[in-house]
Amino acid sequence: MGKKRLLVMVLSFSMMLGMYTADCMAQQKVFKLGILGPFTGPAGKTGQEMKVAAAMAFEKMGNKIGDYKIELVYIDDQSDAAKSSNAYAEAIERLGVQAGILNWNTAVTVSCLDIWAKYKVPHFFTMGAGKAGNDKWNSFPPDKRYLIVKGWPIPQKMVVGYVDYISYLVDKGIWKPSQKVAAFWGEDTDWGRGVVGGIRDGLVQKGWKVFTEEYFALTQTDFYPYLSKCKQGGVTLLAGSTTGIASASGILKQSTEIGLKAVRVADGLGWVGDWYKLTGAASDGCLDMIPSIATPAQKAWAKEFETKHGYTPSPSAAGLSYDYSFYFAKIARRAIERFGKLDSESIFKVGSEEVANGKITYTNKDGALFMSQYGTTPQDAPDPKIGVNDFYFPVLQYKAGKGPVVWPEGWKEADFIPPK
Repeated sequence: MGKKRLLVMVLSFSMMLGMYTADCMAQQKVFKLGILGPFTGPAGKTGQEMKVAAAMAFEKMGNKIGDYKIELVYIDDQSDAAKSSNAYAEAIERLGVQAGILNWNTAVTVSCLDIWAKYKVPHFFTMGAGKAGNDKWNSFPPDKRYLIVKGWPIPQKMVVGYVDYISYLVDKGIWKPSQKVAAFWGEDTDWGRGVVGGIRDGLVQKGWKVFTEEYFALTQTDFYPYLSKCKQGGVTLLAGSTTGIASASGILKQSTEIGLKAVRVADGLGWVGDWYKLTGAASDGCLDMIPSIATPAQKAWAKEFETKHGYTPSPSAAGLSYDYSFYFAKIARRAIERFGKLDSESIFKVGSEEVANGKITYTNKDGALFMSQYGTTPQDAPDPKIGVNDFYFPVLQYKAGKGPVVWPEGWKEADFIPPK
């Protein structure tokens, strides 16, 4: 074969290869999904777990849904309402985000509702779950409800488990408090007040008296004056919640240090996987309501997470974020099936017409790890449907960094340990 003919063939092949590559690149479909969370700030540890759990889920999918490449855009809300809405607007305008999932703080949910409606970008699975978000969502007409479904119900619905369990312990004589006097504490947010309000109201109906109810900044770590007052008042139950792990650690360590002999509820302590490194033995006996890592599938996931990232994941922050990433993928696949495309409009239509009314759920048969079923109904929306066969957290009691289930009775893994 002559050199000239060989050269022509090589050039022709190169041109054909270039045209093929260019054609493939032209056909590459990309979808940009926002991951909203507090990646820095007082809840930064929680946000990082959410971030890496979502990334881990999409890696499992090959970062593809159908024939679309999924590009994750991380939106740091810093647990701040104003900063979150600005960051989300920038992610839409400058980075091209077409839909979003997750978040952690109620004030962020409330602030971003306007952004989602303004830009017509659907968002799913907000775990900033306070009632203020529901109230604002309900004030919007249906065509402006671009928050399709939350990833966590209002705290008033969930904390009934504490009330039921404490009442059970007293009624059965398992715990015999010297007096039914409770003190409450919480972060000064809609979330903190919602958790406290739910527990307080339930216990008052059961004959408990409220000694004090106080709220603190997310960054506060000195609780000695508050706790000393509780000890002097003969408080036998100390209950509250914060998304700031440093605050929760302070409450537990300082209540132990001053010798407060009370049953303690620290709702959400286990939201951060390495919480025990911060609290140590001061968390022994504390009650919490979170999912547990118990099944073989959950343990395998946790082991893989720890191998990759070097710490034990929280089933709430990381676990739910992982499941919700797959739930979004199921919704997106339905949008492609129904409309032949994946964009803000198709996802919103599927969300508002099939997710919000409970037609599309994500169950353990689909691969859900931490709930039997994720989904909502027209009566529950925007909250997820609650129940032992739907979205439900058991009550745990911590001992030496472990949290066996103590309630409901049918799920019990360990007996109650009273304060000493």
